[in-house]
Amino acid sequence: MSELNKIALKIVSSGKGILAADESTGTMTKRLESVNIKSSEENRLKFRSTLLSSKSMNNCIGGVILYDETIKQNYNGKSIPELISETGAVPGIKVDTGAKKLAKSIDEKITEGLDGLRERLKNYYNLGARFTKWRAVYLISEKYPSKLAINVNAHALARYASLVQEAGMVPIVEPEVLMEGNHSAQDCFNKTSEVIKKCFDELIFQKVDLKGVLLKPNMILPGSKSNQKITSDEIAELTIKCLINSVPSEVPGIAFLSGGQSELEATKNLNTINKHNKSKFVMTYSYGRALQQSALKHRSKDIKDIGGAQKIFDHRANMCSLASMGKWVEEVDKD
Repeated sequence: MSELNKIALKIVSSGKGILAADESTGTMTKRLESVNIKSSEENRLKFRSTLLSSKSMNNCIGGVILYDETIKQNYNGKSIPELISETGAVPGIKVDTGAKKLAKSIDEKITEGLDGLRERLKNYYNLGARFTKWRAVYLISEKYPSKLAINVNAHALARYASLVQEAGMVPIVEPEVLMEGNHSAQDCFNKTSEVIKKCFDELIFQKVDLKGVLLKPNMILPGSKSNQKITSDEIAELTIKCLINSVPSEVPGIAFLSGGQSELEATKNLNTINKHNKSKFVMTYSYGRALQQSALKHRSKDIKDIGGAQKIFDHRANMCSLASMGKWVEEVDKD
């Protein structure tokens, strides 16, 4: 077993998932201001350190994705990566620099961040990171995602993954087919399958070790503006079929993004997926809002009540942990 494979398996070990705390300053500002909290460096650190010092970090969180600002910060005399490592979780870092307009396409995006990446990865490794994340985004419509967007983003994801493994870290590959739109679940299935297959074609072509890679995909859902209503069982069936048909068996784990689902929806659908999952893939969570939002709302009511925010986060993390094993029950999940 390679060192990269060991790290990947540790991150997605039984009952554990990933806390996505890698929101950019702009995104974190929107979330804090939405609950009437001023977005200062101090307040961003206070909220994130509240989560990272919660009890559930020990049993429910296998990895934490950080933002550049956070990985360089200290809390109570310890670096943030040290704080994470002491809980048994693995510190990680978002390394892309965002999705920018794709040349020769009117609406689509290409994720940037390859320039200077080798040097940045060395620095992040020295700061304590042992895995990374890069997100590509794809629109669904009658003409999107285009072959151009699928190909160039897959190529960038593979170049990123190759450099990350060279630096001794595990790359999370995140090709997100967005919920935005009025497309059907079948459209989402078809486009997501095409996107993921192309990503792995590129990863293999660029000689990335698939045993040292984690995949962060979207679940198969109808578009947010669609009138289609499907059950959690149908979501699970389509999602599992898509992944079994698209992901090579060497990949040690799949950690879903929540993609605009509510906390309850993201937990319920993950649980149903794991009840139906007969594959060898570990299927767990890599949630941001779907882990943090209720704790953030509580913090807006009483910014000094750290224990209350931690209790709410612990509940959400425990519910996701149960869902990652197919053991969640809706009756015990009271918001």
